[in-house]
Order: sequence, then structure tokens, then C-alpha cells
Amino acid sequence: MEPLRLHRLGSAPDAPFPPVELALTDPDGLLALGGDLSPTRFLGAYRSGIFPWYSEGEPILWWSPSQRAVFRTDGVHLPRKLRQRLRHSGWTVRADTDFAAVVRGCMAPRPGQDGTWITAGMFDAYLELHRLGHAHSIEVFDGKALAGGLLGLGIGRMFCGDSMFSAGSGASSLALAVLAWRLHDWGWPLIDAQIPNAHTRRLGVEVWPRERYLAALVDARNQPGLTGSWTEAFGEFPAEKLA
Repeated sequence: MEPLRLHRLGSAPDAPFPPVELALTDPDGLLALGGDLSPTRFLGAYRSGIFPWYSEGEPILWWSPSQRAVFRTDGVHLPRKLRQRLRHSGWTVRADTDFAAVVRGCMAPRPGQDGTWITAGMFDAYLELHRLGHAHSIEVFDGKALAGGLLGLGIGRMFCGDSMFSAGSGASSLALAVLAWRLHDWGWPLIDAQIPNAHTRRLGVEVWPRERYLAALVDARNQPGLTGSWTEAFGEFPAEKLA
């Protein structure tokens, strides 16, 4: 691991981030520490291709990895057996009807993990960003029960996906697929998935160099997005309609 030579952010919410090219290579993408999670800071980070990722008890750490996981909104692929099972699940997908519950679902530790990167501070920050119309949840319901979902931020016409969870097998994959379909219909080309993993690779994620991602982000962030609740515009999607 490289010796840590991290930029410490100033106290003002609009204090500038260092250029992302100064991010460490080991650990990959670690760029800065400190600051706060105010909406101004949070949105400024995302507009620059930077995101917070840290654990409770640590300072806030800001990242911009050299390789970025990106979905094309016409490129999310559910395996055939999963599509067949989901079509018979009776589940329904909606947006922004229970944002806090989705964040809580994403906060829950995964099997084999002791903690979560969505700290109490991150929880509060997400709720404020949702109140301001920037953060959104895609929710999968089994009747009245939340079966899974995902959350993220709309930055212009880039959706920056932060986390997903499944209480029912395949629910987060369904949320992602329906989100991609809706965004493609709205003319949004990409979903930022931050860091690739085995699950997103199975669903069709691409891995782009940071420079390519940032060029796409600059183009998307300056286009008119959709601020405010997505509930009406997103509509309701029964899983039985999966192709």
C-alpha cells in the first residue's frame, strides 16, 4: 500500500476536491478525507466523479477509482431462468414511495460482514438529498412488503447507483433492470455502478477507465434531469411484464 498522502478537505461545504488524477493507486481511488456530508458537498463530489465510502468511526473518505463500473441503460441483462422466475413472482416495482426503508435495507450487513458503509451520517445525508429531490429509491414490493430495491442520485442524466439489497432472491436485479428500462425511455444513457463485482458483471456491467467515465459524466451532468419525486413519472411495473 502506498504511503497515505491524502488531501484533507476544507470545512466549507463548497471547498474544492483535489483533481481525481491525484487519487492513490493502492488503495485504488482513495482521494481525500474529511469534510462533511452536506448536500452541497455530496452533489459536488458526484458531479466530479467522486463518492464517499467509509465505515463508522473512520473519517469520511472520498474515492474516485481508476476503473469504473458502468451499465448502459439498454445493456442490463437478466439471466433467462431469473427472468422466468421473476415473471411469476407477483412483485411490483415502484420509485420513491418508501425511500427510508430502502436505505435501511441497504444498511443491513451482508452475510459474512460485520458492519456497513452506510453509516448513521450517510443515512441522514441520503434522507436530506431525497427531500431535496436528488436521491431516489427503486422499490420491489411483494404485496405490501418490501422485497428489495436500490438507491442512488440523479446527476443531470446520469444515475449514480450507490447500493442495492434483496430481501427476496433476485429483487435487486429486478429493480436494476426496470430502472434501466425507464431511464433508457427517458433518454438517460448510463448508470454508474461505482465498483464492479461478480453480481453486476453477471448483469452486464462494463468496466471503463476513469477518464472515459468522467467524459461521459461531464456530458450527462449538464443535461436536464428529473429532480423531485420520481413516483409518478416512473409509474408501476409488474414483474409479469418482463420480456
